[in-house]
Amino acid sequence: MKARLERALHAAWQKKGALSALLLPLSFLYGSIVHSRSRRYARQPDKVHHDQLPIVVVGNLYVGGTGKTPVVVALVEALKERGWRPGVISRGYGAEHGDAPRAGLGQLDPHLFGDEPALIAAQTNVPVCVHPDRTAALRRLRRQYPAVNVVISDDGLQHLALGRDLEIVVQDARGIGNGRVLPAGPLRESPSRLTSADFIINNLQAGQCRPSGLPEFVPAVDMTMQPTAVEHLLTGETVAWDEWLAETPTKRCAAVAAIGRPARFFDMLQDHGLSLADRVSLPDHYDYRQSPFESLDVDLILMTPKDAIKCREYADPRLHCVYPGVRFSDPAWFDLVADMLTAIAARKRTASGWEALNSGV
Repeated sequence: MKARLERALHAAWQKKGALSALLLPLSFLYGSIVHSRSRRYARQPDKVHHDQLPIVVVGNLYVGGTGKTPVVVALVEALKERGWRPGVISRGYGAEHGDAPRAGLGQLDPHLFGDEPALIAAQTNVPVCVHPDRTAALRRLRRQYPAVNVVISDDGLQHLALGRDLEIVVQDARGIGNGRVLPAGPLRESPSRLTSADFIINNLQAGQCRPSGLPEFVPAVDMTMQPTAVEHLLTGETVAWDEWLAETPTKRCAAVAAIGRPARFFDMLQDHGLSLADRVSLPDHYDYRQSPFESLDVDLILMTPKDAIKCREYADPRLHCVYPGVRFSDPAWFDLVADMLTAIAARKRTASGWEALNSGV
């Protein structure tokens, strides 16, 4: 029911129809609250935490899934290749939060950290810290993992209490939808917010065009995803997508996804040669405490890595995880990010030195 309601809302948000017009008064109220909050932080800069380490925020304006997590993973790996030691902070949506932030690396419990942070930790092997207060998460991350020298915030574009040095906005082919903020439209902030981003990443599927209305002076990079490998969850055996596909031509396959846009995952599989007998869309961040697989009369069940991180306890031999590969229209954007971070880190070290000198330390 929730998934169907979300699909209906997202469809309505692509145009300025009757439902959107009806909700406009609430959007004006929401927009005024967002604007007032932004002005409050602008007038009280002491309320914003500016850290000694460079901070990169990866977020979105469009509510729901646009593909932030694959961008975070790709960015972390690219920075590691260039000699950086990244750490990641996140709200940890769906996690069982305590009073204090929770930090770790490697294989993390998704019920304690959230599915996306657990996935990032598993795929990148960098430290991850979760808490709704991103500043508290940042401080815990730095205390527990002092070797970290750049911090990536998974989401948090609207978390203004955390200062940031670079902002990366991820959107898909829907762009800004009807251009209205919640609830008359899909946006958390005004479309003009795109003009203050440092990079815009367009997450597109095969045949989709870049959304219109992008600021001309903000670097924009297109991103596409395709299946590269398949893991059998019960045995851990992993094979390349083409090899796996060649071995399953006569088997009935279903796909299950509990992500922001399940259709994107289903379409990716079909665009790359797989015929699906069934598609199961679950609410984003579904916890899988109750199995959705028993009613599926198929030979194989495919899921995303975000889903698989919560399903390894199941002994169902049909379960497989599809790992997507990410391609960018201009991979050199990572070099630009790394160069910018080098300049930011140098500037912060100089500023810290002057503060220490002036304080007599």
